Amino acid sequence: MLGFACAHPQPAPQGCCGARPALQWRFEGPRPAFDRLRPVARPLTGLSHGPDNAGTFVRAFLVHPDRCSTLRLLAVIPAYNEAATVGEVVARVVDAMGCDVLVVNDASCDDTAAVARARGAVVLDLPWRLGAWGATQTGMRYARRKDYARVLTLDADGQHHPQELPRLLAEQRRTGANVTIGTCTQRLSIPKRLAWRYFRLLTGIGVQDFTSGLRVYDRRAIRALASPEASLLDYQDLGVLMLLRKKGLRLQELPTLMSPRRTGGSRVFSSWFMVARYMLHTTVLCFAQIGAAQTPHHTDRAGARA
Repeated sequence: MLGFACAHPQPAPQGCCGARPALQWRFEGPRPAFDRLRPVARPLTGLSHGPDNAGTFVRAFLVHPDRCSTLRLLAVIPAYNEAATVGEVVARVVDAMGCDVLVVNDASCDDTAAVARARGAVVLDLPWRLGAWGATQTGMRYARRKDYARVLTLDADGQHHPQELPRLLAEQRRTGANVTIGTCTQRLSIPKRLAWRYFRLLTGIGVQDFTSGLRVYDRRAIRALASPEASLLDYQDLGVLMLLRKKGLRLQELPTLMSPRRTGGSRVFSSWFMVARYMLHTTVLCFAQIGAAQTPHHTDRAGARA
C-alpha cells in the first residue's frame, strides 16, 4: 500500500536562529506506485524523481495549504464591450491571486474577447447578450462543471480593485460565510441610497450595496446559482441574494475600495425609464419571494465589528 511515515524530528542545523525541528518523511510502498506520482510532483515542486523526495512533496502542501487551494479558485469576469479595460483587469487578477481567469464575453461588438485571450484568460463567447447576470451564471456553471471550490467575481470595467480579492477570500475563510460581498457605500448616489433602503425594508436583507459584483462564492453558493432556478433572474443583485437566503446561505460584507468607471456608465440606471423598470421589476420580485425564504439569515458587516 502506498503511504508516508513520519520519523522523529532532527535537530535544526547550526546557525538557524529559532528554527523548528523538521519532520522527516519516509516513503512506504512499491516503487511503481510512487512512479505514478512523478508527473504530479515534478511540475509543482521542481523536485527530482525518486522516493527520497516524496516527503518534501507532501510536506510542501501540509505547510502551505494555500498552494493547493489556489488551484481551485476561478475568477469570473462578465464583459460587454470592455476591450479598453478587460486586459488590465485580467492581468491584475492574475497578479493578485495567481488563479484561473474566465472572461464571459457577452456578445461584445469590440475586441473584448481577443484582448482577454491575449492576457491569458479563458474566454467563453456567448452567441447573444444575456446581460451581466446571465454572463455571470455562465461562469458559475463552468466553475461547477470544472469543480472549482471558490468563484471570485468582479467587473471588467476597472471599478473593482483585484488587490481586494485576497481580503475578501480571507474574510470568507475567517467567518465561514457562503458569500462575501465587497461594498463601497461612498460610491452610491442619493437616489440609489434611497432605493436600497426601500428594498432593505421590503426584504429584510441588510446588504448595503445590492449591485456590487465584487464577490466570493463557495461551493454551496456556486451550486445554488448554477441551478435552473437562478436562470429566471434578470439582475445579479436582489434576486440573487434572495435566492441565496432562500437556500439558507449566509452573506457577509466587507468594505472595499472601488473606482469610478473609466468609460461608459451604468446599464441598469442608464435612463429614468430603466430606473422605473428596475424598481418595478425588483419590487414584484420581492413580493413574490416574501415568505419563501427559510429562517431569516442576517447579513454581517465586517466593518461594523472591527
